[in-house]
Amino acid sequence: MTISRRTLIATLGALPAAALLPRAAFAAWPERPVHLIVPFAAGGNADIVGRLAGDQISKGIGQTVVVENRGGAGGSLGAAFVARATPDGYILLVGSNGPLTVNPLVQAHLEYDPQKDLAPIALTSYVPHAIIVTNSLAAKTLPEFIAQSKKQAITMASSGVGSATHMTLERFKAATGADITHVPYRSGGALMPDLMGGSVQSAMTEFSTALPLHKGGKARIIAVASAQRSKLAPDIPTFIDGGVKGFTASSYIGILAPAKTPADIIAKIEKAIENGLKPGGTAAERLASIGAELATPEQMTAKGFAAFIKADYENMKEAAKLAGLKPQ
Repeated sequence: MTISRRTLIATLGALPAAALLPRAAFAAWPERPVHLIVPFAAGGNADIVGRLAGDQISKGIGQTVVVENRGGAGGSLGAAFVARATPDGYILLVGSNGPLTVNPLVQAHLEYDPQKDLAPIALTSYVPHAIIVTNSLAAKTLPEFIAQSKKQAITMASSGVGSATHMTLERFKAATGADITHVPYRSGGALMPDLMGGSVQSAMTEFSTALPLHKGGKARIIAVASAQRSKLAPDIPTFIDGGVKGFTASSYIGILAPAKTPADIIAKIEKAIENGLKPGGTAAERLASIGAELATPEQMTAKGFAAFIKADYENMKEAAKLAGLKPQ
């Protein structure tokens, strides 16, 4: 059937204007605020870095980023919420060791698969782990600490069974033969009063958490698990300086989206993070001021972050085996 020019014009005129626009016109992401889910309570490392990253994403995409804290189950509740969300770029996750690589090894009924249900966008930064000891402990260096533990077991706190710092503690024991009695707490902040009071002799915790106590003379950091000494405290040796060859460990923060989020949206967020966290910039300096280290340029990509998560999972798998941890 032949349609006349007059009929065609009349038909087109009756259609909604949106129907006549090219498909690309609908890809105007983001048209509304983006929600960034922090799967922990406010005030911790993930919350601080997540809000900083959220500010940079907001500047990069030209839209408001709303940070929401959805804590519980070691980060699993918030991560599961994002994993189940519509993959349209409006719900993102502030991911860290726990929900990404530790919880799958210690939680039997995890409601998501980190490597299948979440799409890595960019690693932002990591904070090295450190051993901090009570001032009353005789050991002043890491070698002295190890030697003293072999004469009499030393108590060491962490932020909980199966936490990233617990995993580092187990790796440290395996690497050195140190005799450590693990004392789990609810968080890194919760253990500090007992450390200062001498109820526990040492702790494996984030460098950023331990540094204020060290600088205030309330406890002593004897080693930091980074490849190089921190510029914030160059007097503190690394584990490697202390004779533990190649030993590094950290708590990391990265941004993820639900699986199947469109690649162009992932790319826009990745670019916003890359631009916002350039070395020497205000955000990068803020991270450095709390003891965090910027991710490498490769790690600040979706591909690089995915590779990082995969490698960290294998490390955590070995640490869980050393600790005798099984999903419960």
